[in-house]
Amino acid sequence: MRQGWEHDHGARLRTRAALGLRERIAGTDADRRADQIWGEVGERWFGPDDAIWQVHADTSMFSGGLRALLLQSLHPSAMAGVAEHSGYKGDPWGRLQRTSHYIAITTYGTVRHAEATIGAIRHLHGRVVGTAPDGRPYAANDPHLLRWVHAAEAESFLATHQAFGARPLTREQLDEYVAQTAQVSSRLGVDLAALPQTYDELMQTIESYRAELVTTPAATEAARFLLLTPPIDRVARLGYWTLAAGAISTLPPWSRRMLGLSVLPDQMTGGLDRAVGRPLGRAATATTRWLMSDPAVANESRSRAALAAGQRPEAKSPTGQVHPSGATPSQGAGAGSDNPP
Repeated sequence: MRQGWEHDHGARLRTRAALGLRERIAGTDADRRADQIWGEVGERWFGPDDAIWQVHADTSMFSGGLRALLLQSLHPSAMAGVAEHSGYKGDPWGRLQRTSHYIAITTYGTVRHAEATIGAIRHLHGRVVGTAPDGRPYAANDPHLLRWVHAAEAESFLATHQAFGARPLTREQLDEYVAQTAQVSSRLGVDLAALPQTYDELMQTIESYRAELVTTPAATEAARFLLLTPPIDRVARLGYWTLAAGAISTLPPWSRRMLGLSVLPDQMTGGLDRAVGRPLGRAATATTRWLMSDPAVANESRSRAALAAGQRPEAKSPTGQVHPSGATPSQGAGAGSDNPP
């Protein structure tokens, strides 16, 4: 009897934690947003066999999103746009929810909804202009800046997925993911030919921006806010910090030095990563995966219901390739990351 009570109590605690986490990521209207993504029949750009679907479905996106923010902040123009226009301190969860919705709708939603979301973001970007502290003008719709944001985001999602994901990608899938994310980002205003199409090209793109990266006060302040004073209650901070430790362990050594996150030689830092950072990241990601597979929040039930009703839409990628759609990822898609400021 007692064993059954403890099981029910544990299940209730898990459900409560899963619902709370989902509300943080997707907002109080998470059910409505899920219905918009999964409930509408229509063409989709991607399907369950695509690499982008697999990566964005995994809870490694939590660490990936944090890592992307840290890496992106090193570009002074990108950081200026975030600091002056995004309100990431005043409304960090609202910003996360908007980013989460963007990633989910462009990965899993219908083409109609994906294009409408991208159109709204492009309209918003038109108003994000200003002058960075170094005196250089910036604009969120600048293709060069968008290219940096895209590359830092894609490389971060892949780094944490390969380190903590349930099913790391093969080399062919890495290239596929890079090409598929480029198809989406090109619709934000970057020439597709200017975006990396393979994993090697993605890494080369990151390297090509290094001369432009600077440790600004704004970047340091953002890192301090994200890592030391995150806007979450004390009970949840331990879990958050384990995710953050995993994220930091996957950052390039040069970026960690720039952000003041590493004072040890690279060899010693690598040893600490293997002994502490990576295991913490794997444990935190696995725990989050278990939480978000709770039936109360998992999207699989919506997908199965749609399939049972005969609502199996076809999905078409931006390149015109058609995919069967209907299966749905485990909850966690779009959990982190950041679309352009």
